[in-house]
Amino acid sequence: MRSPLLILLLLALVGCASQSDLTRVSQVLESRVDAVTADVESMKKAAADNEDTGKFVRKRVADISDNLTGLRTELQQLRGSIEELQVRVASLESDSKKETPESVRDAVADIAGRLQYIENYLGLMEKKEIPGGVQGYEVSGSLKEEVDKEKSYSEALKTFKEGRYTEARQQFQDFLGAFPDTEYSDNAQFWIGECFYFDGKYEKAILEYEKVVQNYPKGNKVPDALLKQALSFMKLGDTTSAKLLLQRVINDYPNTTSARRAREELLSIKES
Repeated sequence: MRSPLLILLLLALVGCASQSDLTRVSQVLESRVDAVTADVESMKKAAADNEDTGKFVRKRVADISDNLTGLRTELQQLRGSIEELQVRVASLESDSKKETPESVRDAVADIAGRLQYIENYLGLMEKKEIPGGVQGYEVSGSLKEEVDKEKSYSEALKTFKEGRYTEARQQFQDFLGAFPDTEYSDNAQFWIGECFYFDGKYEKAILEYEKVVQNYPKGNKVPDALLKQALSFMKLGDTTSAKLLLQRVINDYPNTTSARRAREELLSIKES
């Protein structure tokens, strides 16, 4: 679907758009750039207020700020091109021999392409109806989801580190419900097992660690999950199962920290 901004320019081909309409194109774009600028400032504040999401937000702010510099330059050039187009359309209307429709069409196509670039970039911003009937802008789709993901995982991990294992377990489960397949998903599943482990619920911990192995076989938490399964079996007095798992860690993941710990635990079992 063509944007309203592009339609206004294309209407100039047949003289349907007034000069004020064409001027409004640049004014609308400028107001939307201001909206992006405001969003950058809000994300800067979020970065300062929330250390858990600060690293990610600061990176996004830097990226958007760099793009805004180029975007404002593009708008200045676009403003000049629109004024030039206004003169050419007026000339065409007064004397069709002075300039052919093809040349005007080429000029509009050029500006339309540049507008499309700006429209695509500003597609990061989506309109949102906020309380009171005021139209505002918010970070759209992928960016908002990325911020939510980082925040959700960080909050759950913070709760775990504070020793509130029941609450942390629920937060990690909520995270997996919302983000089942991300770079943090195997970690979240592992921490659910840890919540049960530190609560002394070793049978449940073993089952949750197994989900790491089964659901995220290529993730980097698999050796940790196998090791903690072995330690859970040791807590339950099942040294046979523990030894099998410890040996599996050593064989399958020989150069990991988990393998070094597995060797130590296996040695302690043999010596006891």
